[in-house]
Amino acid sequence: MNLNTYTREETFQTKSLTHSFMASVFSWMFLAMAITALVSFVAAGSQSFLEIMYNMETGKMSIAGWIIMLLPFGLVFWMSAGFAKMNSGTLTLIFIGYSALMGLSLSFIFLAYSGATIAKTFVITSAMFGLMAVLGYTTKTDLTRFGSLMMMGLVGVIIATLVNFFMKSSTMEYIISFVGVLVFTGLTAYDVQKIKRIGMENSDPAMIKKATIMGALTLYLDFINLFLFLLRFFGNRK
Repeated sequence: MNLNTYTREETFQTKSLTHSFMASVFSWMFLAMAITALVSFVAAGSQSFLEIMYNMETGKMSIAGWIIMLLPFGLVFWMSAGFAKMNSGTLTLIFIGYSALMGLSLSFIFLAYSGATIAKTFVITSAMFGLMAVLGYTTKTDLTRFGSLMMMGLVGVIIATLVNFFMKSSTMEYIISFVGVLVFTGLTAYDVQKIKRIGMENSDPAMIKKATIMGALTLYLDFINLFLFLLRFFGNRK
C-alpha cells in the first residue's frame, strides 16, 4: 500500500466517522424537539397545568410558572459547566429532562397563537434551519469570525430584550425579533461547522458521545430560538 492509497483510505474513514457523528447529533436534536412539541401540546390542553402556571384572576404568571420558565436555563448552564466531569449517560438524561421542561415552558404559544400560525412558522423555520445547516456543513469557508459577530449580536439581543421587558415597546420588540432571526440564522451555519469540526478532531468514543449530546443541545437552541423569533415576527396573536 502506497502513501497516497493510505491517505485516501484515512480520509474516507474520517469522512465516514464525521457523517456518523453529525447524523447522531441531528437524531438527538430531532428527538428532543419531538419531546418538547408533545409535552407542550399536552400541557397547553391541561387546565390544571395552566392554573399552576398562571394566576387566572390577574392573568399574570405565578411563582411556579416563573420557576418552570427559568429552570431550563439552569439545566443548560449545568450541562455546560459540568461537561468535563459528567459522563455521557448523565448528560443524556439531563438533555431529555431539559427538552421536556422546555415543552412545559413553551406551552404558552398554543394559547397565544393559532395552530395554523404555529404550523406555518414551524415550516418556515425548518426550511431556514435546513438551508443554513447544509451551508454550514458543506462550505469550505472558515466561519469563526462570522460566528463571533453573531455571538456579539446575540449579546445585544439579550440586553435589548431585558430592557424591553420594562419598556414594553412594540416597536422595540419588532426590531429585536428581526435581529434575532438574523442572529440565529447565522449561528445555525456557524454551529454546524463548529460541531462538524469537533467530530473530525476527536477520536475518543467517550468524548464523542458527550460531544454528540452537547452538539444536539446547541442546534436545538438555535432552532427553538429561530422559531420563537419568527413566531413573534410573523405570528398574529389570538
